[in-house]
Amino acid sequence: MTAAMTAPGENLKIDSGRLWDSLMQMAKIGPGVAGGNNRQALTDEDAEGRALFQRWCEDAGLTMGLDQMGTMFARREGTDPDALPVYVGSHLDTQPTGGKYDGVLGVLGGLELIRTLNDLNIKTRHPIVVTNWTNEEGSRFAPPMLASGVFSGMHEQEWAYTRTDADGLSYGDELVRVGWKGDEPVGARKMHAFFELHIEQGPILEAEGKQIGVVTHGQGLWWLEVTLTGKEAHTGSTPMNMRLNAGLGMARITELVHQIAMAAQPNAVGAVGQANVYPNSRNVIPSKALFTIDIRSPDLEKLTEMRAQIEAEAPIIAQELGLGISIKPVGHFDPVTFDAGCVTAVRAAADRLGLSHMNIVSGAGHDACWINRVAPTAMVMCPCVDGLSHNEAEEISQEWAAAGANVLFHAVVETAGIVE
Repeated sequence: MTAAMTAPGENLKIDSGRLWDSLMQMAKIGPGVAGGNNRQALTDEDAEGRALFQRWCEDAGLTMGLDQMGTMFARREGTDPDALPVYVGSHLDTQPTGGKYDGVLGVLGGLELIRTLNDLNIKTRHPIVVTNWTNEEGSRFAPPMLASGVFSGMHEQEWAYTRTDADGLSYGDELVRVGWKGDEPVGARKMHAFFELHIEQGPILEAEGKQIGVVTHGQGLWWLEVTLTGKEAHTGSTPMNMRLNAGLGMARITELVHQIAMAAQPNAVGAVGQANVYPNSRNVIPSKALFTIDIRSPDLEKLTEMRAQIEAEAPIIAQELGLGISIKPVGHFDPVTFDAGCVTAVRAAADRLGLSHMNIVSGAGHDACWINRVAPTAMVMCPCVDGLSHNEAEEISQEWAAAGANVLFHAVVETAGIVE
C-alpha cells in the first residue's frame, strides 16, 4: 500500500442512527424463526436483499457493477481517473439460522461511509467501491467465501458454478434463476486496498472491554468431510458385538478431533459442526454417517499437523469398528497476515477517534482472507454480545456498530485521500 493520504478530522463521524436503521430494514428481509435471519445465498430472500441494497446505492449516487459470480460493486467516483479504487464491504447472505449483523454490518457500514461523504460533500482522490461478495457463508453452497475465492484465483469459476446445495441445485443455475449473474469477468478489477468491517464472532473484545479489534491475522482452516459406512440393523435385537455402527464411529472421531485440538494449544481449535446419520431412525443402527471436521489455527505448521493426525488416526477408529471410511477436503485456506499499511490505518483511526482497541486474530474466515492475496487488505472488528454468532440471538449495540463504522470510515477515507 502507498503512503497514507490526508487523514479525516476526528470530528468526522458517520450517522449512527441511519446505519442502525439500515441494518434493521435489511433484517426484515428473510426473517428467521427466532429474531434473526435466513437469507442464504442465491435464494429469493437473498435476491430481495440485494435489490434493496442496490436501490440504496443508487440513491447515494453510486454506479453498480455485477460480475459473473454475482458479486455487487457500487462505485463512488474519485477525482483522479487513473487512481485505483479503495474497496470496502463484506456479504449480505446469512446462515440458515443467522444473525442480523454477520456480514451485513460490513456492507451497510461501507454504504454509510459513502452517505457520510455525500452529506459532508467530501471528495476523495481514489474512487471508493462498496462490495457485496456472493456466498460468503458457504451454508448453501460449500465452500465458504466462494465468489471472493474465484476473484482471487483460488477457485475456478466453472467449478464454482457446479457447487450444489442439499437439494442438488447448482450455484450457476441458481445465480441465473434469481437474476443476479452479471457480465463482468471475475477478478478483472484491480484494487488500491480492501477493508472489511465485521462483528468479532467471538468473546474476546467484550471480555477485554475493547471497542475495536484491529485484525492483524486470520486463522487458516481445513474442512474435512468424513463418510463412514456400516450396516443398518435393529437397535433392539442386534447383539452389541455384531454391530457395524457408523454413529459410534462418528462419536469417537468427534472425540479424537477434540483431543487433537486440545493437544495443539494454544491457538488451535477443532470440532465437528455438521453431522448426519442415516437412515436417522430411532430403532435403526446407523449404516452411514456423514460429517464435517473443522480445524483452524493461525500457525500453518500446527494446522498441517492437525490435519495429518486426523487423517492418520480416524481410519484406525473406523477399522476397529469394522467401518468403511473416506475423508476428503471440502474447504481450505492458509493462515493470513494482513497488510501492515492497512492495519496501521485501522489502528490510527481508532486512536484518532479515542476508541479503545487491541490487536486480534480473526477466528473465522472472511472474504478479506482471500482478497488479501490480490490487494493490500485489513479488517476492523467490533464486539458482539457473549461472542455469539451464526445464531439468531446474535446481538451488538448501536454504539458498537457506530464505533466500528467510524473506524472504517476514517481508515478508508484516509487511504482514498481527501481532496481539499
